Amino acid sequence: MGNYLKFISLILFISTSWNIFTQENEESEQNDNPLNESHEIGLDGVVKASTIGGSYGFGLKYGFVKNQNLTFGPALRFQRIWSNLNGNKTYFNIYGGGAFVHYRYKNIVYAAVELEFLKSPLHFNIVNSSTNWIATCFVGGGISREFSIGIRINAGLYYDVINNSNSPMQFAYISRNAQGKPQPIIYRVGFHFLI
Repeated sequence: MGNYLKFISLILFISTSWNIFTQENEESEQNDNPLNESHEIGLDGVVKASTIGGSYGFGLKYGFVKNQNLTFGPALRFQRIWSNLNGNKTYFNIYGGGAFVHYRYKNIVYAAVELEFLKSPLHFNIVNSSTNWIATCFVGGGISREFSIGIRINAGLYYDVINNSNSPMQFAYISRNAQGKPQPIIYRVGFHFLI
């Protein structure tokens, strides 16, 4: 219940921030300056492998850029996971979609919220024949750098505020607590191309 309250609070915060942002920038949007609005394609990936298994995948984003600082839009994700634990070979795919919001401060840092609904055969780390839709909501940020050729690189850490015990993103978690339980922290490096 506590995680859902965090999620609802986050959505309310984003909605309020969006409302304030649009009111403050209403005048600049009325100028129809083409530099105030553009589009970009974003791509991030993950590759992880060991002697007992691994995964690879990618995320694709289509972003609407407002005033060169705020980017938002739809997102798609695909991930392939394999395991060879004790000679039992297992392969499965995770896929889904959602939405994202990134806010950049100058050409230095960014903050992000990425909400995705992923179809996964996992049930408490056991692969089932049936699949479930699992929500993830990653909040984070990091370093953002734009190059003069229309390419931006974002590199950051994200925390899953929903932290569902069946999260298909557990394979990407980079941290464990003192009891060895995975913590819902991931890193992402994204490449964004202006179109």
